[in-house]
Amino acid sequence: MRVALHTKVRADRISEYEAAHRHVPDELTEAIRSSGARSWTIWRSGTDLFHLIECEDYAQLIGKLEHLPVNVAWQARMADLLDVVHDYSSDGAFAGMTPVWSL
Repeated sequence: MRVALHTKVRADRISEYEAAHRHVPDELTEAIRSSGARSWTIWRSGTDLFHLIECEDYAQLIGKLEHLPVNVAWQARMADLLDVVHDYSSDGAFAGMTPVWSL
């Protein structure tokens, strides 16, 4: 399945957000993959961030990551940089953007 998400970076923290993503810890990327993600891409337009995640089961993916220490630490770091954060709660499993059109 593919899941598209929308988050927002704080306008005054864009460079820090991008710098952080140039050095995502290997332990985190391994945890994301082992939790079921095949790919995860983030695009930025101004302060809007658009995520495209490919995985078998998104609810299962975020459920595995929600309390994982390496992800909790990363999300705490991101919370300082974001106006709208990624929702790792069970409600977040339904937070994806609704597909409107596809080719």
